[in-house]
Amino acid sequence: MASRYAGEVAARLDRLPMTRGLWRLVVLISLGGAFEFYDLLMTAYVAPGLVASGLFTAHPSGFFALEGVGFFVFCTFAGMWLGSVGFGFVADRMGRRAIFTWSLVWYSLATAIMAFQHSAAGIDLWRFIAAIGVGLEQVTIDTLLPELVPPAKRGRAFAINQGIEFAAVPLVALLGWLLVPLHPYGLEGWRWVALIGATGALAAWWLRLAVPESPRWLALHGRDEAAEKILHGLEARAERDLGRALPPPGAAVEPPGDKGAFGELFQPPYLGRTLVMSAFNAMQTIAFYGFGSWVPSLLIAKGIAVTTGLKYAFIIALANPVGPLLAFAVADRFERKWQIVAAGVITGIGIFLFARQQNEGLVILFGALVTLANNWMSFTFHGYQAEQFPTRVRARAVGFVYSWSRVSAALAGLLIGFFLHQGGAMAVALFIGAAMTIMVLVIGIWGPRTLNRRLEEISQ
Repeated sequence: MASRYAGEVAARLDRLPMTRGLWRLVVLISLGGAFEFYDLLMTAYVAPGLVASGLFTAHPSGFFALEGVGFFVFCTFAGMWLGSVGFGFVADRMGRRAIFTWSLVWYSLATAIMAFQHSAAGIDLWRFIAAIGVGLEQVTIDTLLPELVPPAKRGRAFAINQGIEFAAVPLVALLGWLLVPLHPYGLEGWRWVALIGATGALAAWWLRLAVPESPRWLALHGRDEAAEKILHGLEARAERDLGRALPPPGAAVEPPGDKGAFGELFQPPYLGRTLVMSAFNAMQTIAFYGFGSWVPSLLIAKGIAVTTGLKYAFIIALANPVGPLLAFAVADRFERKWQIVAAGVITGIGIFLFARQQNEGLVILFGALVTLANNWMSFTFHGYQAEQFPTRVRARAVGFVYSWSRVSAALAGLLIGFFLHQGGAMAVALFIGAAMTIMVLVIGIWGPRTLNRRLEEISQ
């Protein structure tokens, strides 16, 4: 019975137009994600401050030395891996909204505690704990958005989502540039950068009240009355925005079952998708975080002074929210797999040109190009991977395939530190270019098509 009603709910959601009310929900969810992006990308901009404090070094004595910046980055992505794969199932069991808000509280409080640590070990430990919540937050957002947004607008919804989230990156870059070299009120600048990001906990309660639970999830779990109440509210708001009645829903596509199991990811028809998206995530993050988390260090390695490098990193970071917004017009116009391929090719070429430049203007230009391409790829694949799995296991599936990006990023943080020390920015560029080549081939050959298809149709 739950499956029949769940199919009706899906049909009614899919015929909703993207009116002001639905866009408002996209914006609210994205504002929660903006705190997550601030916390995540903060890694790059506090690293010079950690080194200047004497607690960390850019050239550690060993690969896993606690005082190494590479190990600090490793802790970030190791925690995100645990949050993605170890706790992703919680959003399938307890609901999307609850995990969306509680994970925000989790990583905000842990980051505040990290800001008052006075040893490399303490900072690494609390960075790891905070990153668990960061990893879980993104999985939940990726799961909730496609369950609320109709098929024809999912690409644009994710473009707006990541455009807002990435707006946090120039903010943290600006704060890093302005605060890291200073000691306001006797507190090191990098600690202020962390504490400002921790204010996300204050927004959690408001977001919990403003963002509804997924009617798809409620219906699938037999909570028909709650699902109907939320869905009726969404339909009534859409009719007020339109000034007329909604068209009747299309035929219901009945979900194949209401009980999900992790083992489904390794059975047809999902096994191929699980393998493809796991390999994709392992490669894409080498470019995304390999560049985004190391921009200041790469600039310093090119002979640019620390303060100037942070300023240039801020200028490059201004491109972060622009990438998704520029691609907004094409987000739902051509197949998502080919958008990912195009972005990967641009990233691979752009990072090579970035590494070759000595002229500071060209360094900034190609750094911005890589950032734009990375962010186009990012908003596209966040929606793309969530579309491929059914509601009953969507959070677990997204958490599992996405967790490989965290494994990769944790190891890449160490490897990029090694390559940067051995061969400078060009060695890092060649490493990232090789990863982009593999990623483009995997998605181009085996990636499924999802454009303008209903979630239940893709699942079957």
